[in-house]
Order: sequence, then structure tokens, then C-alpha cells
Amino acid sequence: MQLSDAQKQVDEWIKTIGVRYFNELTNTAILMEEVGELARIMARKYGEQSFKASDKNSDMADEMADVLWVLICLANQTGVDLTAAFEKNMAKKTTRDATRHLENEKLK
Repeated sequence: MQLSDAQKQVDEWIKTIGVRYFNELTNTAILMEEVGELARIMARKYGEQSFKASDKNSDMADEMADVLWVLICLANQTGVDLTAAFEKNMAKKTTRDATRHLENEKLK
């Protein structure tokens, strides 16, 4: 699936099932909430924190998909073409960091 396809699919779902988009500020707050839920799983799975009984059924992939969903909502609401934005961002990183990481002693 292309990012543009995902944007269309989310938009169609919002318009047919979700009734309407939450406003941009609400969706930004929801995005932070979803990132927090993902961070909680990461801290327990890869960090020093231990899982609580209530964390046992956590699904990291589902939490990542929740983050992506809300990010796509925000892109749709603000007129951002995520495919174009991602391609531009990759080009920026490729140019800016052409040798940066190769020369980073911390990565060797």
C-alpha cells in the first residue's frame, strides 16, 4: 500500500464510519496519547521497566498502527501529501547525512 492509498482509505473511513475528523488540536493530543502508549510498551519490552498485569496483552504493532492512523488524519486535515513529504524528507536526509553517520565514531 502506498501512503497516498492509506490517506484515501482513512479519509473514506472517517467520512463513512467516523462521521467527521476530530479537530486538529484534538487529533494532536490523541497522537501524543498513542505515542505514549507505544512508548509504554517499548519501555517494558526493551527498557528496564517490567510489565504490569494490565500490560500483558499489549500489542506493539497495533500501537504503531494507531500512531500512523492519527498522523494520517492530521495529514489529511492539513493538506499534507505524505508521499511527497516523505520523499522530500528522505532526499534531505540523504544529502545532509551522506557521510555524517559513516564518520560517527559512536556507530563503529
